[in-house]
Amino acid sequence: MADLLPTGMPRDSELVRAACGGDAGCLGLLLARHRAGMYAVALALLGHSQDAEDALQEAALVALRRIGDIRDPEAVGPWLRMVVRNVCRSQLRRMRAVPVADVAEAVASDRSDGPTDPAEVLDRHALRDWVWSALEDLPPGQRLVSMLRYFTDVTSYEDIAALCATPVGTVRSRLHQARAKLAEALLNSADRAHDDATALSALHLRLADETIASAHRGQLASALSEWWSPQADVTWPTGRHTGIDYLPTAFDHDLSDGVRHELLNVVASREVVIWEAAMHNPPEDPFHCPPGVVWVHFLDRGRVGRVRLYHPRHR
Repeated sequence: MADLLPTGMPRDSELVRAACGGDAGCLGLLLARHRAGMYAVALALLGHSQDAEDALQEAALVALRRIGDIRDPEAVGPWLRMVVRNVCRSQLRRMRAVPVADVAEAVASDRSDGPTDPAEVLDRHALRDWVWSALEDLPPGQRLVSMLRYFTDVTSYEDIAALCATPVGTVRSRLHQARAKLAEALLNSADRAHDDATALSALHLRLADETIASAHRGQLASALSEWWSPQADVTWPTGRHTGIDYLPTAFDHDLSDGVRHELLNVVASREVVIWEAAMHNPPEDPFHCPPGVVWVHFLDRGRVGRVRLYHPRHR
């Protein structure tokens, strides 16, 4: 930030442009600079200091995802207060229904033209590396539920709870704690190097593509030996546990029954990699398999130590 204006503090417009270019530190400075006004809006609408603090945390994450939508960089202060106002209104509506904050719903309440999917927005705004570095700093349970909630189609509390084998209340609590920590990290962001999240995602996308292609050629066992531990534990949607050796057999059964797997999405961190895949059944047996499957891989020193498979509920 210092090289933006060597002789003084940067203007809001300069910070906005830098944040849109991927500088999370500049966005953190903007939020710190306008915190008093944002907090005043939250306190006026919610009338409770803790609720107002929660709204500020949520607004910080909304700003992270929406900073590129600002048309007038000089008006970032009013824009940030508008974000807080919309978050508070959404929170008040949820208090009458489900008393749990939800960043995605807050974004939807102030939707404008352009992508709203978190991964698309973060890619577009070049802040993805910061986000993934911040996610890596979360405890494993908070990191996993955040990855599922904001970067996959496994978004409902019930689906996340079932996949993680944990109560819904725990999912809600972990998401709340994760949002608070991410917002705090953003406000305190320093100019430090971040992992190259794009390169990591590209690596695991290639591995996933190669693995699925090998499976369709009947060579899944060979593909798994490349990056899975021989002692890897597999938890199936039924709760059954097997070793790695059973996976090729199960996949071959699907193939012989005319089922094909299509990779849809890969989400990767240093320790957890998630695949989402569609399962295409043969026309003569359209309900042979569920329509999709999620693979959650838990890595140990770069190799898969265990994996959990889950069929999301059909929506």
